Formats: sequence, structure tokens, C-alpha cells
Amino acid sequence: MPIISFIGTIIVLIIILKLISLPFKLIIKFVINSIMAGILLMVLTTFLGITIALTWWAIVLIGLLGIPGLVIYFILRLFI
Repeated sequence: MPIISFIGTIIVLIIILKLISLPFKLIIKFVINSIMAGILLMVLTTFLGITIALTWWAIVLIGLLGIPGLVIYFILRLFI
């Protein structure tokens, strides 16, 4: 289920960026960043054993912001 939510967030990101008329090169950069964050998230949970509670806001944060969103999520998890 989290993968479907992540893919849905990436699709929403593409639609929003296209609606505000950003260049295609910049849209691709956002999408690649989001995909890299998703892969990094899977690596952290699978191979390093870091437990992450994937809530809907975490998936949206990581999907929209990419790797910076993943870092923000970990910082928030440390303090909250």
C-alpha cells in the first residue's frame, strides 16, 4: 500500500508542476529526486533495519520533497 501511495504522490507532483508551467527538465529533476528518496527509504527500512512508521503525511512529505523530505522526516521523528 505505501508504494501505491508513493506513486500517487509522484503523479500529483507531476500534475501540480505542469499546472504551474515549470520546464520539463525541472519536473524530471523533481521526479528523479522523489524516486531516489523512495529507494533510499526502502534501503533504510530493509537492509539497515531502521523502523519507520509510514503514515500518509510521511509518504506525501517524502514523495513531494524527495531526499530533503526524507531528511526532514527523520529529524521530525527524532524530536517528536
